[in-house]
Amino acid sequence: MDNNSNKPNWVFFIGFMGCGKTTWSRKLATHLGYAFVDLDQLLEEQLGMTIAEYFSSFGEDAFRKLESDILKQTKFADNSIISTGGGLPCFFDHMEWMNANGKTVYIKLSPKTLIDRLDKGKAKRPLLRDKDGDELLSFITDKLAEREGFYLQASYITDGISLSVEGLEALIQGR
Repeated sequence: MDNNSNKPNWVFFIGFMGCGKTTWSRKLATHLGYAFVDLDQLLEEQLGMTIAEYFSSFGEDAFRKLESDILKQTKFADNSIISTGGGLPCFFDHMEWMNANGKTVYIKLSPKTLIDRLDKGKAKRPLLRDKDGDELLSFITDKLAEREGFYLQASYITDGISLSVEGLEALIQGR
C-alpha cells in the first residue's frame, strides 16, 4: 500500500469484540509515537452515555449510523492507530473506506478463545449480556462466521494469540 507524504498514515484495528483491538492499538501507538483513537470511547464521549445505554434506548440501526458518522467525519491525526468496534467493518462501506484511507489489521481469534476473554465482561456488551455457556459459544461462533467475510478484507490478518508490538510494527510496515 502506497504511503506517500500527502496521505495520512492511519491503521485501523478490526476484529471480534474481545480480540484485543484496543489493547494492541494503544500499545502500537505508544511504540510508534502515533496518536491512539478508540472509536467506541470517542462515541461514548460524544453521546454522553455508554454504547450499551445507547443501544438499549435507540437500537442497533441508530447506533450503526452514528458509528459510521464518527468513523468518516473524525479528523484523525496524520499518524494514528484507530481501534474500531467489532461490528463496524460489517456495515455500510466501512471496510472499503478504511482500506482506501489507511491500512486495516484483523486480529483473528477462535470462538473458544473469545469466550474465555468475553465471559466476565458481558454486562457492558449489549449483544452478549443475556447469554451463557453453550448459548454464548453458539452466538460467538455464528456472529464470527457472519462477520469474517468482512474481517478477511483487511490489509493484514494476524493471529491474536502470538501478537507483539514489534510483530505488529513489522506487519504494517511490510517487513
